[in-house]
Amino acid sequence: MFGFNFDKRTLYLIIGILVITSLMSYGTAGIVSLILSIPAVLLALTVHEFGHAFAAYKLGDDTPVRQGRLSLNPLDHVDPLGIAMLLFAHIGWGKPVQVDPRNYNRNISVEKADAIVSFAGPLMNFTTAIIFALIYCALYKFGGIGFFTSGIGSIIILIIGNIVTLNIGLGVFNMIPLPPLDGSKIFLPVLPRNAKFWFIQHEQTFYIIFLVIWITGIAGTLISPIISQLTEWILGFAMTIFGI
Repeated sequence: MFGFNFDKRTLYLIIGILVITSLMSYGTAGIVSLILSIPAVLLALTVHEFGHAFAAYKLGDDTPVRQGRLSLNPLDHVDPLGIAMLLFAHIGWGKPVQVDPRNYNRNISVEKADAIVSFAGPLMNFTTAIIFALIYCALYKFGGIGFFTSGIGSIIILIIGNIVTLNIGLGVFNMIPLPPLDGSKIFLPVLPRNAKFWFIQHEQTFYIIFLVIWITGIAGTLISPIISQLTEWILGFAMTIFGI
């Protein structure tokens, strides 16, 4: 995922206002739903950042290892501010994985290595979504309607459903080719040289564009059909595997 360098006092103020106003509008059902989405948020951010760390390590950079980021422990990756934003504003972040391109030892350019490291985050989200879609269908196949409608079963199914949808959403969102998202580095190597130079020169402008399309809801409108279609494909694949 990505990180913002805003003053933390300002962020705490913004998030505090966001949390209070959101909770005031939630009923009991909304608060319960929010609580049940926390495991999905923690897992999505953790596997995303782990993906970045693992790819960098495989390319020869041991910086993530030395900083304790080659881990699936959520405490090593999550940022409380990023979690709160993801829960209440549907955009969030983990602690950015720091890499040192000078350590890359593969016979590829730094630009391509950065693209691989960046893509590893969304790829882990998509992989996690597929795994839990398979688990979802396995529970349906072997647990039956009785499990789905039981008290504990319905809670487990809701959590699994949240994991699938949130990982797909986070993966697709990060593929948007605008900084500070992963997509800005993923697609950089395929740009013509002049376009690449122009893109880097105007990076701050693209930051502003990103904030505008997020705040206005344009980003959500653009990626919602992609998220829906990808969710349908993944669930369809899982259902086919289990003959449902």
